[in-house]
Amino acid sequence: MTKHYDVIVIGAGSMGMAAGYYLARQGVNVLLVDAFDPPHDQGSHYGETRIIRHAYGEGREYVPLALRSQVLWNELEKKTHHKIFMQSGAIGFGQKGNAPFIDEAIESAKEYNLNVERLNGAELKDRFPGLTVPDDYDAFYEPDSGFLFSENCIQAYRELAEFHGAELSMNDPVQTIEAYDHSVKVITKKGSFTGDKLILSAGSWNGKLASNVGLNLPLVPSRQPVAWFEANEALFNANAFPTFMVEVPNGHSRAIYYGFPSFGGCGVKVGRHEYIDAIDPDTMNRNFGSSENDEGHIREFLDRFMPEASGELKKGVICMYTRTPDDHFIIDKHPEHSHISIAAGFAGHGFKFASVVGEILSQLAISGETDHDISLFRINRPSLSMKAKN
Repeated sequence: MTKHYDVIVIGAGSMGMAAGYYLARQGVNVLLVDAFDPPHDQGSHYGETRIIRHAYGEGREYVPLALRSQVLWNELEKKTHHKIFMQSGAIGFGQKGNAPFIDEAIESAKEYNLNVERLNGAELKDRFPGLTVPDDYDAFYEPDSGFLFSENCIQAYRELAEFHGAELSMNDPVQTIEAYDHSVKVITKKGSFTGDKLILSAGSWNGKLASNVGLNLPLVPSRQPVAWFEANEALFNANAFPTFMVEVPNGHSRAIYYGFPSFGGCGVKVGRHEYIDAIDPDTMNRNFGSSENDEGHIREFLDRFMPEASGELKKGVICMYTRTPDDHFIIDKHPEHSHISIAAGFAGHGFKFASVVGEILSQLAISGETDHDISLFRINRPSLSMKAKN
């Protein structure tokens, strides 16, 4: 006999697990389905930590959501035995006049009156002597930001969701989804389930699964190497050094590097924010070092800007980004089936928002509306060039 639920969530990773918790907490009969067993090493939450920052280079429209996310992460930490957030602060810097990401972050801080200090390169080096930065670079320091322990976040939401009655079907890949006028049917490896509402939040698999409900989403998953390096702990431990975003001139374009201080001797963690290696998430090469650029680009950055963090490679992993054509998220209801909500295309900067996106998805599932402004993330926006399949 097929079991029926109020809401089925496909993809119980970052946003999906948060949505499952917020739904279950309100007494909603919810099922969370995932192809793996979150937290796991196959999704975009893998790699221990994620930056949370409030001044936002990707667009000042994100700031209210970042601030609400911080509130929700702080609440989660109070409800669980897991460590969720470390307030290490955050910095950003780039070449003056050639760093639009840094400029927008600074302007977003002004608009929302954030606790952000603007610095030049010389002042930044005085504050953080592990840096090698040209004196005339533009920079900012945001002391209230820091990083999230991403896998702890997923685990905490999972435990709380189950405590409130959510059911989980893990290691259970979805084979197909059938959308009806007022319900859905989800057929998985283990069986079939029906629901009044559906939330699709399957990360890099969203594009494949959305086609089951008539959507051709322009989502491009990509392969993203991240690595940890031996560092001078006196200069780069989390009590002395913040998270960082750095905009570096790269020919006629710019590259953005990001990273984390060392804590517990883990070393400095660094990645390069780019989308060059489009992949199929089912067949992606997950071996760090299979491309010479996996370590090479990161090492070049460290040698230039943080030489005393460019020690021995301690560990390297491969994560995934999934981007949209305009690099903004998709958070919306299906244009033809309003009982289906979709969260997709988080492009390597979405995890910090998982708490508030979970809240948004739970609101959309319960009432069809949300308290938050998600107009930037509408599925039918012109810049997305999305159309429903025939």
